[in-house]
Amino acid sequence: MSTFVLIHGGGGSGRDFELLEPELRGRGHDVVAPDLPIDDPAAGLADFTDTVVAAVGDRRDLVVVGHSYGGFTAPLVCARLPVRLLVFLAGMVPAPGEQPGDWWGNTGFESPVGLDDTEVFYNGVPADVVARAAAHGRPHVSAESGEPWPLAALPDVPTRVLLCRDDRFFPPEFQRRVARERLGLEPDEIDGPHCVPVSHPVELAERLVSYLQPG
Repeated sequence: MSTFVLIHGGGGSGRDFELLEPELRGRGHDVVAPDLPIDDPAAGLADFTDTVVAAVGDRRDLVVVGHSYGGFTAPLVCARLPVRLLVFLAGMVPAPGEQPGDWWGNTGFESPVGLDDTEVFYNGVPADVVARAAAHGRPHVSAESGEPWPLAALPDVPTRVLLCRDDRFFPPEFQRRVARERLGLEPDEIDGPHCVPVSHPVELAERLVSYLQPG
């Protein structure tokens, strides 16, 4: 049994994974999905990392999954704990010393134009599912945006990048370029929008579990 450590993105919570969690548990694995202290104006990256490490406790055989903005925290967890795998899920891949607030300009991110948040993050998801997911949102007022990312390099652990083919926030070509430039990796792909844990929980669980297979 592995433990999937699911780290949510900006403005989110551990409940972002409430459809994915039972799919992973049903396949025989444990799940940890803490709420990062994004609603604390004094909290920074160290606090985010401490929150995840505390939630993991003494669990082992860890697969750390950083979704979207959770990509800034996921490698920091991998530097603190022995992990089996790191997965950037439509994730922001940080560079050493980079402030999260600078990531957008440094990577050449272009904000979607002419679309509302539902169309950007949940395209193709039924309205009732979107409404339940959106209810988990929290104000993101923490202090890490201007804080240099503290590691000298990304942790030396097995790493996967999983992009979403229908992602309007981080389009596939953008994600491929960032993964190549920052990790030297070609991403894997899955159907779905940016919030794929909500739109395709079964397929995502199957993909994550498949990463545990040899080869």
